[in-house]
Amino acid sequence: MALREIRVEGDAVLTKVCKEVKEVTPRIQDLIDDMIETMYEANGVGLAAPQVGILKRIVVIDVGEGPIVMINPRIVAQDGEQTGDEGCLSVPGKAGCVTRPNYVMARFFDEEMNECEVEGEGLLARAICHELDHLDGHLYVEKVEGGLHDVTYEVEEEE
Repeated sequence: MALREIRVEGDAVLTKVCKEVKEVTPRIQDLIDDMIETMYEANGVGLAAPQVGILKRIVVIDVGEGPIVMINPRIVAQDGEQTGDEGCLSVPGKAGCVTRPNYVMARFFDEEMNECEVEGEGLLARAICHELDHLDGHLYVEKVEGGLHDVTYEVEEEE
């Protein structure tokens, strides 16, 4: 496994539509493993393949319950609404208010190309919508209400 460079806003790869994955080859498995490692290293909750320069329909998400690997994902149901701050590893140091569905159901393939389904509410629903937008060449900044603001992180010191 290896860390991959996260592409940032302004990189043309982030505006492209990704291609479907036909099979999980050793190279695709390496990409998935690298994406998970890169997401964790960057303290993210999700990462899409175009964010590391690969135009494949793959996302990884972990909202605290272990990683979910989604190949060729699509949202098949959504309901409700939530509005809150959202950030992105490809737009470092910034956040903005975005409205998303509060519930989504997505279908996708896992690493063995078995069809799977996941339902998510709250943060998981937000992460699924956010990451799937990347696969179609969209960044969350297109949906921001009221502009972006700087994000500052407080580091807790051990006593």
